[in-house]
Amino acid sequence: MSQIGKKPISVPDNVNVDLQDSSVIVSNGSKKLSCFLHPEIKVSVKDGQVLLDRINEEKKSKELHGLLRALISNMVIGVTDGFSKELNLVGVGYTAENKGDFLLLNLGFSHAIYFEKPEGIEFDVPNNTTVIVKGIDNQLVGDVSAKIRELRKPEPYKGKGVKYKDEIIKRKAGKTVGGAA
Repeated sequence: MSQIGKKPISVPDNVNVDLQDSSVIVSNGSKKLSCFLHPEIKVSVKDGQVLLDRINEEKKSKELHGLLRALISNMVIGVTDGFSKELNLVGVGYTAENKGDFLLLNLGFSHAIYFEKPEGIEFDVPNNTTVIVKGIDNQLVGDVSAKIRELRKPEPYKGKGVKYKDEIIKRKAGKTVGGAA
């Protein structure tokens, strides 16, 4: 049996988990997330816990068992606490600014980049070199963070670019000046 899939998901009192025909809907007040269920996985809610069980022992069922458990667990965490990722801008003149529905980024190009805020995402800019991406959907937060990082990846010589807060950039040695022959 799947090591992840067999763990029950504890649901806080203020969170509702609704099982419909082929989906799970997790809600907490105005926050609402849904996930498609595969017919090979059975989901049940008992005593404030969500339990997943597969109907057969095929490889596909085993794969989906742990996946769906992790997705439902992330939905419960998302509607209660939310997710966030912090990005740091490293480089002279690299700045970020929150402009309504856009994030204005100056990343060393000849023009500023206006990054549109997707629905369900918030940008927090505590200072001009830090961007915090917040939201209730873990997958969407990670996707938006990766797209922002993709605009100017950190380079290995000086470390300039957009990087995650806890990311370690392996630095390379630069060119050495050749001696006189």
